[in-house]
Amino acid sequence: GPYTFPDINRRRIPAAIYLAAAVGFFVLWLTRGDGGVLVNRGFVALAIGLLLVGLYHLRAGWHLAVRETDALAAASKQVGFPIGHASAQLGWRGLLSVPTWRILLYSAENPPRTRGLVLVDGRDGHVVEFFTEDNPEDWANL
Repeated sequence: GPYTFPDINRRRIPAAIYLAAAVGFFVLWLTRGDGGVLVNRGFVALAIGLLLVGLYHLRAGWHLAVRETDALAAASKQVGFPIGHASAQLGWRGLLSVPTWRILLYSAENPPRTRGLVLVDGRDGHVVEFFTEDNPEDWANL
């Protein structure tokens, strides 16, 4: 069947593991951290670090609600010309890793007269940015 991109909300699984480990290390320090050699203040630092990483993964675990065919449809509505060849790539935007489809498309003429790049948000399908231009490539010798 067709390839489907894995959902990015899988990041929530390691987030739960990091958060559980942070709680475990903090509880271990609370119960055994009275100046011992094996359990010391490093456990608190580790718990805080794991807590921060776990919260980041939890927050950055977006649900990928828009598939590449939906992103292609949104891109074709945005550019305003009939689409010939097109390519979709899944990328991420910003520190919170928002899923974003990058759609490279060419007009339907042979050779294509226009090309464009459209960024479509992977969460709700709105067009983040787009750019179109006359195709500068020389196809005369092909």
